[in-house]
Amino acid sequence: MALAFTSVASAVELRHITVRTGTDGLDRVPLTISNAGRKALSCNADFAHWYSATIATAAPGKSASVELWFDPKTGTFAILNDKRENLPVERLWCGLASQAYATRVQIALDRTSAAKGQVAVTCSSADDRLACR
Repeated sequence: MALAFTSVASAVELRHITVRTGTDGLDRVPLTISNAGRKALSCNADFAHWYSATIATAAPGKSASVELWFDPKTGTFAILNDKRENLPVERLWCGLASQAYATRVQIALDRTSAAKGQVAVTCSSADDRLACR
């Protein structure tokens, strides 16, 4: 019995992608997340369907601040990384730190939030459930 191995290769087109850097043309929209609950919070941003990161944590009775940037032309919110590259935020959510994903609650970001020039959210927990308003 002879086995034949074949290699199937697909060509991948590589294109240069320009990554927006800095804050020119963007409006600063600071986000404050206050923890009114009895358990620590972990707040996260989904930057792409394949990448997310913790952007803030808040102990009970404490607040955390995140610097968001809003592009009024596209309606996109972004967070800057350490290279000042714009990371467009697809989704922002907080959860109880011990079970952040399982208890997550989405934080709404929209043009109304941007027009106010800031976003303030208070999260509280009861019976291992989280509510953010």
